[in-house]
Amino acid sequence: MTRTPEPTGRLLRAGDGVDLVLTRTFRAPVEDVWASVTDPERTARWYGRWEGDAAPGRTIKVQLAYEDQAPWTDMRIDACDAPVRLALSATDEVGAWHIEVLLAATQDGRTELRFVHHLTDADGVAEIGPGWEYYLDMLVASRDDTPQPDFDDYYPAQRPYFEAQATAL
Repeated sequence: MTRTPEPTGRLLRAGDGVDLVLTRTFRAPVEDVWASVTDPERTARWYGRWEGDAAPGRTIKVQLAYEDQAPWTDMRIDACDAPVRLALSATDEVGAWHIEVLLAATQDGRTELRFVHHLTDADGVAEIGPGWEYYLDMLVASRDDTPQPDFDDYYPAQRPYFEAQATAL
């Protein structure tokens, strides 16, 4: 059965570029959610494993477990302010990637995760947005021990939503 997950991403103007912002909320303390996005055993469950000396200014190798052929890529740790902010960058054949994960405790004991992909413009967001929606739902599934989502439910179904976000800028 095919389902179409509801997209949550929104595009916001930011300086000279555009930010793609997606959020998820977890019934867990910030430190536990932080471990889900930084501990290599836990990231392997939803994004991919990583290896290397993780520290600001250092480069780690990340295996993109849910991409074709599970490639390895170099990611630079631009900032790491545990347990509230992780900023990473990478360059590949598509271009430069600048992402941030921001965590905040809510008054009811939950943690809000805000994922920000800093873009130079909205070009390609119709492909990028569904991918990040999928990965963040993979994070939710890994934390809740529920079945993993199917990427085919995200793309191309969410493409029109993200095209509309780009047009509205």
